[in-house]
Amino acid sequence: METTCTLRPWRPEDAPALAALLNNRKILDNLRDGIPYPYTVADAEAFLADTAAADPTQTFAFAIAAGDVLLGSIGAFRCANVHSRSAELGYYLGEPWWGRGYATCAVRQLCRHLWAHTDLLRVFAEPFAYNTASCRVLEKAGFQLEGTLRSHAVKNGRVLDMRLYACLRPQPEGAAAADAEL
Repeated sequence: METTCTLRPWRPEDAPALAALLNNRKILDNLRDGIPYPYTVADAEAFLADTAAADPTQTFAFAIAAGDVLLGSIGAFRCANVHSRSAELGYYLGEPWWGRGYATCAVRQLCRHLWAHTDLLRVFAEPFAYNTASCRVLEKAGFQLEGTLRSHAVKNGRVLDMRLYACLRPQPEGAAAADAEL
């Protein structure tokens, strides 16, 4: 049986649950810098206010939930200039829900949403190379490994490789064959 989850807009009342999820070094060690630790309800409220004020054509941010339980966060962020039809994907789950299929479910749902409601051509993610669980989520969700970005980040004082995964907008049935004939 496939794990199911829901992507929904963030709500102000999510602040306490969000603070509880993100107040975890194991999660923060796999995310970009800039998220405070300890992570407080005030930090969560600031994030929720920023998300509510974001341009909905540039930022596609959702809470990941199962029923009434907040599991984590997922978002895609439109790039600029010649990359304006690409978006970078980011996500995390609270530790109690790791390894249960919720992240894969959320990534698949967000991609379906983006293909249906935007002009994006490409969604990509750059997990740390050591984060094999996140790499596996992307692979199970249909992303292709495009390469390893060597010495691409410094996190917690360590120089790290990152992996570049991408998923392209599905082509309409028969479009690939027609393109091949050109």
